[in-house]
Amino acid sequence: MNVRIPALLLPCALIAAAAAFAADPVPPVKVGVFPQEVARAYAGKDGLPGAVLGVTLVDGVPVVRCDGGSFALRDGKFAPSDHAWTRLAVVPNAGGYALLRPGAKDALPENALEMNHWTADAPEPAVLGGPAGLFVRREDGAYEKTVADDGLGRLWGTSDVRGVAVAADGALWFATRAGLARRADGQWSFYTGAEGLPYDDITCLAAGGDGSLWAGTTRGAVRFKDGHWAYRQGRRWLPDDTVTGIAADGQGQAWVATKKGLGWIGHQPMTLWEKAAFYEDEMERLIRRTEYGYVSEVGLKTPGDKSEVILTDSDNDGLWTAMYGAGECFAYGATKDPAAKDRAKRAFEALRFLQKVTQMGDVRPPEGYVARTILPGDGPDPNEGRLESDRRQKAAGDSLWKVYEPRWPKTADGKWYWKSDTSSDELDGHYFFYPLYYELVADTDEEKARVTEVIRSLTDHLIANGFRMIDHDGTPTRWAIYDPASLNNDPNWWSERGLKSISILAYLAATEFVTGDAKYGELARELVDKHGYGHNAMRYKTHFGPGSGNQSDDEMAFMCYYLFMRYSKDQALREQMLYSFYSAWTMEQPEMNPFFNFCYAPFGTGATHTNPWGTHAIGPWPGWLDDAVFTLKDFPLDRVGWGHRNSHRKDLRLLPRQQAAEPYEPAGRVRGSRNNGKTLPVSERFFHHWNTDPWTLDYGGRGTTLGSGTVFLLPYYMGLYHGYIEKD
Repeated sequence: MNVRIPALLLPCALIAAAAAFAADPVPPVKVGVFPQEVARAYAGKDGLPGAVLGVTLVDGVPVVRCDGGSFALRDGKFAPSDHAWTRLAVVPNAGGYALLRPGAKDALPENALEMNHWTADAPEPAVLGGPAGLFVRREDGAYEKTVADDGLGRLWGTSDVRGVAVAADGALWFATRAGLARRADGQWSFYTGAEGLPYDDITCLAAGGDGSLWAGTTRGAVRFKDGHWAYRQGRRWLPDDTVTGIAADGQGQAWVATKKGLGWIGHQPMTLWEKAAFYEDEMERLIRRTEYGYVSEVGLKTPGDKSEVILTDSDNDGLWTAMYGAGECFAYGATKDPAAKDRAKRAFEALRFLQKVTQMGDVRPPEGYVARTILPGDGPDPNEGRLESDRRQKAAGDSLWKVYEPRWPKTADGKWYWKSDTSSDELDGHYFFYPLYYELVADTDEEKARVTEVIRSLTDHLIANGFRMIDHDGTPTRWAIYDPASLNNDPNWWSERGLKSISILAYLAATEFVTGDAKYGELARELVDKHGYGHNAMRYKTHFGPGSGNQSDDEMAFMCYYLFMRYSKDQALREQMLYSFYSAWTMEQPEMNPFFNFCYAPFGTGATHTNPWGTHAIGPWPGWLDDAVFTLKDFPLDRVGWGHRNSHRKDLRLLPRQQAAEPYEPAGRVRGSRNNGKTLPVSERFFHHWNTDPWTLDYGGRGTTLGSGTVFLLPYYMGLYHGYIEKD
């Protein structure tokens, strides 16, 4: 096997070991200022009396048609307007067709064809569409029926035209129940789900001056621009999914009429650095919990209203705070920003306290144990009702679930409850953070000694207890199991064998790096030579194809792979693990996950793998960096947990049975990808953390939670640190 790894991406202590490696650098992406998409909803509080039946722009001002008349937006509020709305129609005459603009009280002739076009003091349109088909105005002013022929035997526009628009480039678009049709340079092109159209029950069309085309549907809005489709559905983007009209301005910003109000989808100029600052500010003001500043998600008292938040703990506060802190380490390493350094230091103190708090009461586990999270001691007792809950969970199917008490011991001073039964998820987070903090942030001998104490104590706890984390009841925690007897011989743990093997090897590598003590590397080699941990780790979990399995396992595995590749001194084992890492990355590649991509690329770029069949490139595939940057730009600023529904879309394909029928996951989920094989963009779904299944098509949410920005911050700062993204 021959592997090339960029020496500049390795810690100084490992540069000598990597001297033989040299990878071609990846030119950084300069994103600069881009249009960050944002949305706003207007309803009764903004002066609208009810359902919005249509919208148009008059001198750039949105004018809407409601049951109560016309209303125009003035100074942020809608007020009654004197704009008259009329329905357009055409009637047959000797020259073909004639346009009618009947008033509100005028009756249409019996032979008139009422078209799908409302207007407010607007000139006669060049194109009309309605139940009888598509009509284009001739030079003599008459309207002529037109039929689209794609040259493949399909004729569109013969009837039931839902909307028409002329794009900024002069192309004619119209919609039918079959999809969208476009005529440019005399040629027709048809767009259905196969060509990427998300949904085809279209109600209206509008063209933006930036070259965009907007389509309203009975289930949200669709935008097409520069060959890219976007689906805007759900309360994050619209007041309601039933779209009754759309108007687009010269910049491509859309005003969307719906049954429950008017939506605006536009953009604001922003850089990725400014986007990061937005999330940092929101987390600082709304999400940090306790004096230590643990970060996860928070509740919202009123859906979508961030003026009053409800701070709650989560089982994985340690993990989420560690991943946030790791991002700050990368940020400081890339920019030397003192604010990033301060945030990283606060994360270290929060994680360090999770180890210290477990030794502050009469009920205590062996030294080195870390808690999941903490709660204030003067609040409700979290142990009340917990024992019965644990019994139900054990009876429900998890035969290894621990039933014991107290699950939340209390410190002797009464100030804190701390949660026990700490999982491997938590440890993966702690170990991911500590060496990065030691290497990139800790700048004094005293600070480095504090990091050394914490990681040595944690690792020595595992070693002293046979590579298991031992709880205050004297038994191992439910998930923190890494010993050879369990992983190699116990049928209950075979499915965890690969992931737990790479985890403990990464823990030992990180501890050796921070402490400088070779005994940890020697223990890792013993696990490899005597117990097959190197072979175990070659397959970190059983996959049934892309999209299969538990995404939490993928998140944990990528942290541990990165950790091991960055800090292990065992060159032969690093080369072996890189091929395992590549195998893992190929499964995750369709997810366009910038965190996963930035974990693998520093080690995989330019690397090769040699086996009896030759030498093969194992670098990340072309387009990986474009995918990562697209996802970072696509993240909505709105981190409110609104629901999204996608399973009805026409541009999706369901996962095949072997990928969808994951035996360890809940049944009944609809899972799939877009036609290009990749998961839905992040703007079309919602998740709090990267452990959420991105192949799920429908997402719950009523706007009552606010997620942290860590899912953006960690990969963005990694991209800066590794030189894949140029700082704005």
